[in-house]
Amino acid sequence: MATERGEIVIRLLGKEAPNTVENFVRLAQDGFYDGLTFHRVVPNFVIQGGCPRGDGWGGPGYTIRCEINRRHYLSGAVGMALAGKDTGGSQFFITHSPQPHLDGRYTIFGQVIRGMDVVDSIERGDRIVEVRILGTR
Repeated sequence: MATERGEIVIRLLGKEAPNTVENFVRLAQDGFYDGLTFHRVVPNFVIQGGCPRGDGWGGPGYTIRCEINRRHYLSGAVGMALAGKDTGGSQFFITHSPQPHLDGRYTIFGQVIRGMDVVDSIERGDRIVEVRILGTR
């Protein structure tokens, strides 16, 4: 994921959240995320992006089911943002630090493997330049 502040490399967790990963890959390949902002930034908690409206209320025009798994919200966990059960779509968040209170509540579908310094530098309104899928398992 190329951002205005640098690159974030995410390992997608296809075995743990196959439908969520498939959805994210499809949106990325369609260019859906390119140019969108990180509309929510809470220090020591999360950065959130993927909203085409830029206010946290937009999405791709459909929803997907939750895929709650046994993974834990460690630093750099990538989760699907929700407005309620089975309301995921395009919005995702990345944790700055461990957030155990999120475990079992939101689908974890990725893990940052490089670029946590970029995650930590993101400010509200910073743009996603491009999301590239390098490979899937």
